[in-house]
Amino acid sequence: MGEFMKSQKFARFCNRFFTYAFLLLLSLIIIYPLLITVSTAFREANIVSFQLDLHSNWTLDNFRELFTNTLYKNWYINTLIIAVATMVLQVVIVTLAGYTYSRYRFKGRKYSLVFFLIIQMVPTMAALTAFYVLANILNALDTYWFLTLLYVGGGIPMNTWLMKGYFDTVPRDLDESARIDGAGHLRVFWQIVLPLVKPMLAVQALWAFMGPFGDFLLAKFLLRTPEHLTVAVGLQQFISNPTDQKVTLFAAGAFLAALPICILFFFLQKNFVSGLTSGGTKG
Repeated sequence: MGEFMKSQKFARFCNRFFTYAFLLLLSLIIIYPLLITVSTAFREANIVSFQLDLHSNWTLDNFRELFTNTLYKNWYINTLIIAVATMVLQVVIVTLAGYTYSRYRFKGRKYSLVFFLIIQMVPTMAALTAFYVLANILNALDTYWFLTLLYVGGGIPMNTWLMKGYFDTVPRDLDESARIDGAGHLRVFWQIVLPLVKPMLAVQALWAFMGPFGDFLLAKFLLRTPEHLTVAVGLQQFISNPTDQKVTLFAAGAFLAALPICILFFFLQKNFVSGLTSGGTKG
């Protein structure tokens, strides 16, 4: 009996040890590039490559130069506008679509869900020519609204599946009880069901908001005027010239670009675990 208890304790110790060791390694892999970016952003002079140096003199000159000698302010505002518009539109559309697929039965329901999955398998690169032709037809090259619609449309298929799965976890008995009490479809959705899916709404909002900050391909392909670029495309100009790379400016711009995402993340973080784990429980 004593040997059995010792073996159990040893197994638990090994389990905890390797779990914490893995988490520590994962943390180092994530934190190390962030430290390099932050230390480079506050470096006193430009450098030729990213490097971790916490002992050099730190300064805010790189941030001042971003807003005085470059178009970074325009890029930042452009990205914020596109990100907020994408977040609002995508959350509204995906929420309504997910609720419809979860609660109602109609012709083409099954096939349209399968069609969503098929669309999701098509890479963005394969659709670039179609996007360009469509933008030319609509006279929408170098416009924010067309790029925003592409971001929204690209996020609808898979996110609709996730929202449907989350709505499926809400008991239908609540809907039926509300309808017995005289509530209509809109009231059931707005007052009964919607408050229960706030965790997934938070997840959808963060994903949609992050998209324009991280996307380079679509924005590079469709935006032409230097003042109309997004942060990702604009920052690339700082390191695109091999003979004149502004590494410290790039790091400072990347640091500032991460701030809105971090703020939104910490504001919504209490909802994320529930939203991510429950969205795929039912299909």
